[in-house]
Order: sequence, then C-alpha cells, then structure tokens
Amino acid sequence: MRIFVDIGHPAHVHVLKNLLWVLQRNNHEIKITTRDKEITIYLLDHYGFNYENLGKNKKGLFNKAVGLVEFDYKLFKIARSFNPDIFVGVGSIYAAHVAALMRKPCILFDDTENSTEQYMLYAPFVTVVCTPACFKKDLGSKQIRYPGYHELTYLHPNHFTPDPDVLDRLGLSEDEKLILVRFVSWGASHDIKDKGFDKPVDIVKRLEQYGRVVITSERGLPEELIAYRMNLPPENIHHLMYYASLYIGESATMASESAILGTPAVFVSTSRRGYTDEQEENYGLVYTFSDPVQGQIQALDKAIELLSEKNLKREWARRRDIMLSERIDVTAFMVDLIEGYPDSLTQVLKKYECSVNGGLPR
Repeated sequence: MRIFVDIGHPAHVHVLKNLLWVLQRNNHEIKITTRDKEITIYLLDHYGFNYENLGKNKKGLFNKAVGLVEFDYKLFKIARSFNPDIFVGVGSIYAAHVAALMRKPCILFDDTENSTEQYMLYAPFVTVVCTPACFKKDLGSKQIRYPGYHELTYLHPNHFTPDPDVLDRLGLSEDEKLILVRFVSWGASHDIKDKGFDKPVDIVKRLEQYGRVVITSERGLPEELIAYRMNLPPENIHHLMYYASLYIGESATMASESAILGTPAVFVSTSRRGYTDEQEENYGLVYTFSDPVQGQIQALDKAIELLSEKNLKREWARRRDIMLSERIDVTAFMVDLIEGYPDSLTQVLKKYECSVNGGLPR
C-alpha cells in the first residue's frame, strides 16, 4: 500500500512512530508530511523518519485560517504526486480535506473532546475517526471506539522499556523521590479559556520539601524556577516519567502517560478529558482538579498526601497492571485497521472489541 501520513504536533510523532515502523517493515510505501511546530521536526529526525516540512505552524485564529488554505494546497500537491491508497493522521484537517479531494479513504485518530473546531473542519471529509471508548462525544456514524488510549501506542509494554540511565544523568538513584512538574503554554485552539496553575513558584517550593523537583515546560519560566528545568533530551521524558514518584501538571497527555507507566498523576486543568477521567474512575491512577478557584490548592494537597504514602509506586504498579489487562495494544489495532481497510473492518472491530455508532464506516 501507499500510505500518506500527516503529523501536526510532537505528540503525534509518539502516537504514530510504532505504526510507521511496522508499516515500513511490512514493505508499505510511506509519505510523511509535517509542520514545524515545537519539537516535531526534532523528534522526526531523532527517530529517523523521512518527511516533507510544509512550513512553520501558524499561531492566532486569523493566521491559522490562512494557514488552512496554504497547508491544504501544499499537502495536495505532494499527495497528488505520491498517489496514496489511504490517508492517516491524528485529527489532521489537512489529510481529511485532501483525501476527499482525491476520493481516497482517510482514517484519523482523536482523543480530545474539546477540540470542537478541529472536528468540525475534518468531520465532513474524513472516512473513519477512531477514538478511545471513553471519549465523551458522539461523533456520528464514522466513529469507531476502541478500548485503549493514544498513549498506549508508544507506552504499552510491547513498545516501551524504561531506561534507568536517565537517572544517572540527573545524579539520582531509583530510591530517591522524583517529582515531575509540567506547565503548558495554553496556546492550542482547544485551550482557549482553559487554565491550570495560578502560582507555579509556590507549587514548586512546596513540592521540593518532599523530593527532587524537575520541570518540563512549554512556556517560559520565572527566574526562580529556571534551575529546575529538565536537563535531558526530550525523547527521554518517558523514561524519567517511569521512575518518577509523582507527576503533577497541566498536561492531560502527560497525566495519561504517567498513569500508563505506573506513576501517580495529578492533573490540573479547568477542562477535563474522557481518558484521564476513566483512568481516575476505573483504575485510580489519576486525580483531576478542575475547579478554577480551588483546583491548585486541592491538587497540591493531594500531591503531598500521595508523596507521604509508603509503597506508593508498588500500589500504582498493581493498578497499572489491572488497566493494561483491560486495554489493547493500540498500535496493533492501528496496523490491522489500516493494512486491511476496508475489507477486514468487521474482523478488526471484533478482534479488538471495538464499537461503532451505527453501520460500519466506509
């Protein structure tokens, strides 16, 4: 098959990398396009992928609207030359548009309920949209719900082995308490009106009484916190997360990653996600604090409570094992769905215990 893959965000590199490696090993021809957003290019280079860079990611609603036309046109020219059999992406508006123009199937993956404007722009054009079963929105007859999470595409034990060398690089041992803190930029379109920490300095100063604090941040840090910034290449973050005693931050993705790795996660955001809610309600792996006034205080209290518990990581490993026993290897699902589409659709849905809203999407 000739498979066209559009990648628009650093997280999408992680979600799709194992899929891409499997498809390459299975001798499919792959064309990757991307935009220069944050560390997307760095990660694609690090993992050895060939790609075509469509240019800088646009910021601001007006520029994003202009960029929609620009990137659609650039992607169409590349796709017309490549002549793919199928388009694949993570919530990619551009892939859906161009696939419809070329009358080719497009399979997208999505897990963010508050990306309403993104869904509205790709929904009329996409063939199939795959979401976790816990996704809180009904996206209509094109939706396939699978029992898993995006983060299982790269952190499932079939695909991830923790490397303790990251601790040596930070001068830590596995016995020390490591607290990973995440601040986001709140610049994405789905982050409008959303917020997390009001007083990040106060949070870090309180937490460092209980262990070594390491910060990873999309936004600039106040001078008092610069010394806490993670001094590791970004591709090592998941290894560090595995060995951390606690994650507390504004990123839902990193909260889910921590949960899947068996690290207690405290998520602070005025918006919620279906996947972190499920990880909290069904497995006790995540705690979400979304109150705009009390959220930060409540989150800090919960973090300190957790850090004071004995055998915390052992208990989270037990909870994680339960979660893994009930969720699928999402990369395997992706491979089977894409390679066999549409002929094996019924078989794939049965194999992975997926559900659909109506008839089979085509």
